[in-house]
Amino acid sequence: MTSTFFSFPSPAKLNLFLHINGQRSDGYHELQTLFQFLDYGDTIEISLNDSGNINLLTPISGVNNDDNLIVKAARIIQQQANKNFGADIKINKILPMGGGLGGGSSNAATILLALNTLFEVNMEIDELATLGLSLGADVPVFVRGYAAFAEGVGEKLSRAAPKEYWYLVSKPNCSISTAAVFTSPDLPRATAKLALKDIDLSHVMENCHNDCQTMVIKRYPEVAKLLAWLIEYAPSQMTGTGACIFSRFNSEDEARQLQKQLPKEIFSFVAKGLNESPVMQAVTAASMALKK
Repeated sequence: MTSTFFSFPSPAKLNLFLHINGQRSDGYHELQTLFQFLDYGDTIEISLNDSGNINLLTPISGVNNDDNLIVKAARIIQQQANKNFGADIKINKILPMGGGLGGGSSNAATILLALNTLFEVNMEIDELATLGLSLGADVPVFVRGYAAFAEGVGEKLSRAAPKEYWYLVSKPNCSISTAAVFTSPDLPRATAKLALKDIDLSHVMENCHNDCQTMVIKRYPEVAKLLAWLIEYAPSQMTGTGACIFSRFNSEDEARQLQKQLPKEIFSFVAKGLNESPVMQAVTAASMALKK
């Protein structure tokens, strides 16, 4: 086994809209959303070992290693490899937890894709996406690596190409539980379904919305205050179940100008929307390196 660390991006995502169409008898929600990646996210480094152990060298505060999606994903691939492979894993965690940016799901997907190559399991993407769904509803879109219109509980994906705008992403000083949002009696659950062909992918924010947003801003004044300020300057909307808000711009400079005006206590970053995940290029590079 090599002691070389291979580096892989773990990008954030945005829900450019999120419509809740109904609730199933099993408690899960029927929804429609449009996923797009960002050129901003965590970085995961992996080195193989022959101990058979999955070692997360950079534990995440407040998260038990056995509950970490990184470790869970690694163990799933380890079982598929059916060999005594192990891995040492490090993560540079910059995406906030409880922000609606999909950080944990992205981490899990990056691990699935990376170890599928490094362990030479060579599972097909469809198989990896199915494994990913067992870890979380958002994991498959990160595994497949393309911007997508999602339906069902988020697992039915159709490739989409929304315009790749620049975004200012801001997070007020609060974290929001996805479970708490989806179990709330105040969550709207009757938005009519759309067909992808009927969505203007250059003006999604003008024609669609986030059904979670109204409920969240009622319960979290920090989100309400920040959103009300941002919307004065640019089209702005909450992503996922929050707490992050994205503001849309035509240029990086416009986004950075507004970022400079944010209060210092507000976490923020500027990023470009991407319709192809950067993970795929890193996995291909790792595969080529192994063959040398």
